[in-house]
Amino acid sequence: MSGSQTKSGTAAPGDFFNAEMAARYDERNSKLSPISDCMHFLFRLALENLPETARILCVGVGTGAEILSLSKARPGWRFVGVDPSGSMLDVCREQLHKAGILDRCDLVEGEVHDILAPEAFDAVLTIMVAHFVDQDERPRFYRAIHDRLRPGGCYVSTEISHDLDAADFPSMLTNWGRIQSLMGANPDSLNALPDTLRNVLAVVSPADTEALWRQAGFDQPVCFFQAFMARGWYGWKNC
Repeated sequence: MSGSQTKSGTAAPGDFFNAEMAARYDERNSKLSPISDCMHFLFRLALENLPETARILCVGVGTGAEILSLSKARPGWRFVGVDPSGSMLDVCREQLHKAGILDRCDLVEGEVHDILAPEAFDAVLTIMVAHFVDQDERPRFYRAIHDRLRPGGCYVSTEISHDLDAADFPSMLTNWGRIQSLMGANPDSLNALPDTLRNVLAVVSPADTEALWRQAGFDQPVCFFQAFMARGWYGWKNC
């Protein structure tokens, strides 16, 4: 996940995803496999027309789920994964080694701005990452992604995104709480969920997210995925 500090000034994700959290990360998320399997299926389709030898940058690579998903379908693709959490990268490296694909991957501890490779990638993925990036930093974040894509390259992102002042938010919040419960949230964290969404995470509405993408230089973003407040878009860098 991106290492930008949250709105409340709490610990950055690079600090939050320590060794204990990294070890439990996949187990916690396994309860949501029907959602993640669908998401991965859809973004694989969105990337279908990339070259057989494409280079893919995964920002906030975590334990490597996106690399594992894409590498099975496209044996000629190579990957760079960047994450501010060294503990998460340790788990990622082990997973990629077990899958026999570590030789196709480079892992970097840091953020997207630490990847000094302008116009080097055919696609950039930020899967459930952007809501960790402070709203003031979001334009710079998207621009950095844009600058690392080749002309015509594809950006794919999923994140928590909703208008927190919309009339449907209370109903959406109820169901988002159910999602968190499946991941092992305790009663205290569930009670704090409204505050977490408003003041800890940097949740941006879908309309504002799409405007930021266009401002960064992407063609019209296409919303390809939604699971309650988890939404996904893809877009192409202008040639």
